[in-house]
This record gives sequence, structure tokens and C-alpha cells, in this order.
Amino acid sequence: MSLKSQPEVVVRAATPDDSSVCGQICYDAFSGINAAHGFPCDFPSAEVAAGLLSMMFSMPDFYCVVAEVEGRIVGSNCLDERSAIAGVGPITVDSGAQNLGVGRKLMRAVMDRAYSRDAAGIRLVQAAFHNRSLSLYTSLGFDIREPLACVQGRTIERNVSGCAVRPAQTADMEDCNALSRRVHGFDRGTELAHAIQQNTATVVERSGRITGYASDLAFFGHATAESNLDMQALIASAESFGGPGILVPSRNSALLRWCLANGLRVVQPMTLMSIGLYNEPAGAWLPSILF
Repeated sequence: MSLKSQPEVVVRAATPDDSSVCGQICYDAFSGINAAHGFPCDFPSAEVAAGLLSMMFSMPDFYCVVAEVEGRIVGSNCLDERSAIAGVGPITVDSGAQNLGVGRKLMRAVMDRAYSRDAAGIRLVQAAFHNRSLSLYTSLGFDIREPLACVQGRTIERNVSGCAVRPAQTADMEDCNALSRRVHGFDRGTELAHAIQQNTATVVERSGRITGYASDLAFFGHATAESNLDMQALIASAESFGGPGILVPSRNSALLRWCLANGLRVVQPMTLMSIGLYNEPAGAWLPSILF
């Protein structure tokens, strides 16, 4: 008796019309794995997940794909192409389509896309408790670069002496991009420009010059600063953090201790992983959930 062959997994470009189905899969996947390990879901509802994916599926600077099995969507993945480094996620697979190689095919699709566009590197952030995703990404060649602590709350300290935080303006772009290149070796100018348009970006000034910026103090935002003092000023200025929280590099013990002393709480552990260009950051920084 012959064994039944596995159904073929077909990967194609995502369209905005796919966002409702993919949003439900995304929400179910995150809520299931997070609940199993005692953590809150990254998305408050399937509608929120669908709204995020609809936006990403529509943006020209994102390459998004869905996986289908026998004509049914079983997963999706996205690639942020807004800088020299490409960011992966969110990648999710229908629980009913596990062990068919869907996740690997979705990852291969965006990795091949990044290679074809000569991206300097690829990065992603994974939930540290998710053994399956850690195994997948490691087997695909990703290296662990930084343990992260997702923190949430509102700081007790609302400002930092000697530092002034204000909304970022288009005129700040050159200084912010130069700072990012000093700290990371590349800038995220397209992302920052979009954040300025959305009025979520901030800068911190010390001694009359820009010493840090944040595209947003949120799960999908990133921040770069010369020192912990500047990063503390940015964090303290936020009335709230969007989504599950901000991602603080756990090896920056001084910054993480300051966050805890100021009433912020750790929501979950995460891990930054990369392939390709990676310079050890020369300053204080917070990655986004994409990288």
C-alpha cells in the first residue's frame, strides 16, 4: 500500500484581498503559541492583524507572499525593503497546515527576494520561547545576534535632565540618518521619513544637537541614540508604547535596569537574528519587531 503523498505548497504574491484570511491565520497562530507559553498575544484581535497585513500587502516597499495548499491560503510572510537591510515578518502558518514545509517555503521566498535585490543583510525578531521558529531560522542560516526584552508600561521618570525631546521634522533627516550610520553602519531613512509624515517620530537634543531619534516608541518602531542617557530621554517622553511594547537589548543591562526601576515590566523575551551584514551597534538602540 502506497503512502499518501503530501499536498503541494504553492507560494504566490499577496494581494490586499488576502488580508482578511491571513489576518485570522496570523491572530490564531500568535494567540495559540503565546497562550501555550503563558504570554499575551501580539495582536488584540484578528481584525487588527488583518488591518496590519492589509497595509503591508499594499505598500510598495514591502514584498509579501502567501502560501496555498489545494487552493486554500495557509500562511503568509512579508519582507520590509525600506533600507539596505531587509526585515522579515510577520510570518504565520495555519495550525492545520503544520509539518508540510509551509514556513520554510515562505522564508525561502522572501530570502530569495532579498538576495535578488542585493540586500546587504536580512534580519528578523523571533519569540525566544518558540522552539520551532528558532530551529527553522537557524537551519536557514540566521545567527542569533541579540537577546531582547519586550517591555511595556509608562515610566515614572518623565524627562531626563539635559535632554530635550521634540517631534521630528523633515529637516532633521540628515542628522538622524548620519547618527544611524555611525551606530549601525546603515540608515533607515525611508522608514524615518514615513514616521515623520505619520507624526510618530521624535528626536532628542543634548548640548544643542540631535543625539537620538525614534521612528516610534512601539513594537513596529525603532530608535537609535548616542548613549543610554539619550535613549532614556526618548523612552521617558512617551505617554505609552504602541502594541506589546518596545524591544530593549537585554545585554544593555544599564538601560534595562533603568526601565525596570522606572516601572516598566518585561512582557516577553525575544531574539534578534540576522544573515549578512551585521555591525555590533556603537551606541544605544531599540530594534523594531521587523529588525
